[in-house]
Amino acid sequence: MPRMRHRLVLRRPRLQDEAELLRAHAATSLDVPTFLHLYQDGMSMPQYLDALAARERGEHLGVGQVPSTFLFAFVGRRVVGRVSLRHELTPALERVAGHIGYAVVPEFRRRGYATEMLRQALDLARMQLGLSRVLVTCDDDNIGSIRVIEKNGGVLENIIEGTELRAPKRRYWIDTPPAPRRRG
Repeated sequence: MPRMRHRLVLRRPRLQDEAELLRAHAATSLDVPTFLHLYQDGMSMPQYLDALAARERGEHLGVGQVPSTFLFAFVGRRVVGRVSLRHELTPALERVAGHIGYAVVPEFRRRGYATEMLRQALDLARMQLGLSRVLVTCDDDNIGSIRVIEKNGGVLENIIEGTELRAPKRRYWIDTPPAPRRRG
């Protein structure tokens, strides 16, 4: 399996990222239709960035929605994936979605990017949101995500039974202890 050759940076999107974000969205549209979460056809990039910022601030939330931070994984100028970091959980999110969701653009899969994206998202969950324990879920048959979560310290709590519309979900908890203090 090819490994990452360049540094991955997880960050908020910027106006100048528009073409690359739309390219990644098109590349994932069949298997991850929500890659550009909150994006709607015809929406301008400033409108999209405003919608993301509002969601992060907890504004204009619908029923069952929570404040969330949406970050994109860049390697150089290329978008290789995205992360959704939910600031809190509702009972429904705790059951099947968790704090962190992620997706990798198909051409960049199996290169270690998802593992690094989740690692960085866990650091942000601890440092910016103060979460000492994070829930991450995946479909029971998603071997790649199972490996990513377990490499990042995920401990399987249980598997939620599927429905006609949803595959069974594996629920993992990951502790995010504070960074050790340096002796000085």
